[in-house]
Amino acid sequence: MSAPLLSGLAPAHLVAAPVLLPLFAGVLLLLAGRLEPLPRRILGLSSSLAQVALALALLVATASGDILVYALGDWPAPFGIVLVADRLAAWMLLVTALVALFALFHASRGDDLEGRHFHVLFQLQLFGLNGAFLTGDLFNLFVFFEILLLASYGLLLHGGGPERTRAGLHFVVINLTGSTLFLFAVGALYGVLGTLNMADLAVKTAAAPAENLGVVRAAGLLLFAVFALKAALLPLYLWLPAAYASASPAVAALFAIMTKVGAYGLLRVYTLIFGAGAGGAAGLIDAWLLPLALATLALGALGALASRQLRHQVAYFVVASIGSLLTAFGLGSASGIAAGLYYLPHTTFAAAAFFLLAEAIARRRGTLADRLDPGPELIGSAGLGALFFVAAILVAGLPPLSGFLGKFMTLRAAVDHPALPWVMGIVLSAGLLSMVALARSGSLLFFRAQGRIEGATAPATLAELAPILALLGLCVTLTLWAGPASEFARATADQLLAPHGYVHAVLGQGG
Repeated sequence: MSAPLLSGLAPAHLVAAPVLLPLFAGVLLLLAGRLEPLPRRILGLSSSLAQVALALALLVATASGDILVYALGDWPAPFGIVLVADRLAAWMLLVTALVALFALFHASRGDDLEGRHFHVLFQLQLFGLNGAFLTGDLFNLFVFFEILLLASYGLLLHGGGPERTRAGLHFVVINLTGSTLFLFAVGALYGVLGTLNMADLAVKTAAAPAENLGVVRAAGLLLFAVFALKAALLPLYLWLPAAYASASPAVAALFAIMTKVGAYGLLRVYTLIFGAGAGGAAGLIDAWLLPLALATLALGALGALASRQLRHQVAYFVVASIGSLLTAFGLGSASGIAAGLYYLPHTTFAAAAFFLLAEAIARRRGTLADRLDPGPELIGSAGLGALFFVAAILVAGLPPLSGFLGKFMTLRAAVDHPALPWVMGIVLSAGLLSMVALARSGSLLFFRAQGRIEGATAPATLAELAPILALLGLCVTLTLWAGPASEFARATADQLLAPHGYVHAVLGQGG
């Protein structure tokens, strides 16, 4: 085989690697279940580190605008299953791989031994996440959703306990409901359009006859409900605070990317299939997304203000962050989508770091744990307090870090939007409420000391703080490289709003 042919094949085969690697790693970890913890940890961390490298390679390969397509079994689209890597997919893969690497590093300090098959489930979770970001088929998006949800059920229950069991039950029931709606939507679209390839759906939705538009629009709204549930959009967010707050710290950190899967689904489907060129099905959720996102942001900030435990407060900040993210997407413009894509890694890294930090603080408060009540002076309060201060700045969106830049980009994108007063008022008010909530939490945790701690552990070690420092460092890096990151986000937004490139790449000349 000639060198030019090999060079042409390599990028396409690279698309499948982020899906296959965690699957093979999960199988190997299952077979190695009787080995000592150290070999399993090494295998899991090696797989996660390799996924970071693969995501970077795909990011470089797609940065110029190229769209890489891998046809499974060499069956051409739309008859076969395809994996597609564009700027958006590579961006999501990189964020996921980085969060997973540092969450797994934290878990490998001992939390992974609290239950069976932690490392297997962790890799299968990544298999589902990576597959969801890369698949070009709507039914396989459902399949990968189910894989990552099944793995997340096991991870949520890792370590056991009544609180996790109760939260896990709610999590399972509501997500099974979402899966059922997803199947209804997929069946309806296949019944009237005869395809589930997303590029082919874009073509056939635009050409759908008037008698089929009702079914197509109904299916599109069902998909909106499914993605809104996954993203924890109002009023479908009630499952999230208890689930995230009760999970082990490493699992909660990994779950910081879970809501972004729903946001990804909304962005992918409603720019590609139901975008501006979708004929009678165009603009299907334009009237719904922005108001619901703003309401989610407001209620998330209020929930954080009312929280009595630090982990619950961080979980409500995740709800607020999805409101901020979908507010940017709901503006519907290239600048709005770009603002959301810049804000997405920021909020993922910041939330993951905050969950790990909340656990480090709770371990040093004895029986008070993470309750937001006045307590004795924390062991190692100076270092933990400094980390809390940085995390608070990031979460509240204060200058000069990436949270502020993301919200500023969103407000700037809303300048010409009719809903500017609502966007400006709610985003700024939510930021104020977040500052008040975090100032109260910081005061109770670090400045209102009352005596000695009963049952507290030793000061935090560098190994415990390293993943937190790394995740906060990624937010700082996103701030320092705001120019290149925002330019990449804008190029990604432009690519999403011109879906003919995606359709042509998948379907070839016939698209």
